[in-house]
Amino acid sequence: MSASPDVLLEIAWRFASLSLLAVGGINALLPEIHRVVVDVEGWMTSAEFADLFALAQLAPGPNAMVISLLGWKVAGIAGAFVATLAACGPSSLLCYYAVRGMARMPSERMKAVLQRALAPVAIGLIFASGYTLARAADHYAGALLLTVLGAAAVAFTRVNPVWVLAAAAAAGIAGVA
Repeated sequence: MSASPDVLLEIAWRFASLSLLAVGGINALLPEIHRVVVDVEGWMTSAEFADLFALAQLAPGPNAMVISLLGWKVAGIAGAFVATLAACGPSSLLCYYAVRGMARMPSERMKAVLQRALAPVAIGLIFASGYTLARAADHYAGALLLTVLGAAAVAFTRVNPVWVLAAAAAAGIAGVA
């Protein structure tokens, strides 16, 4: 698959601009990434997006792998490279300079206030990501129920998420979801 320079430039622009909003990591950006690649650009369907996210989560490594897969789906190897660099580069530089700036702050109290203020933002963005992925993947009542039960099990118990995933897979195979 040969990617046109216009598509690569669009990928670079979209992911670089989104990376600067990555409070809470790549997963916090998933609703906006979904909106861009599915609704705005039409590069893939919601189901394809959810499948690529699931594939990225199966592999060991950082959550940013989903960005590489999305870029690959749109424009092949070049798209994967451009998307990954665009999504990780600007936010890494911003983080580096923000940490340096915080280290120079004279007041420990101001540092603590900033950290406490960013935590709810990150949590809200991550919840929005979960909602977006559930909407993209859950097309049946059984699947929706399974998602809600799995999220509740992880949130309110000490059960290992691997067991929740195994139970969901078993339910899917059995035709419950």
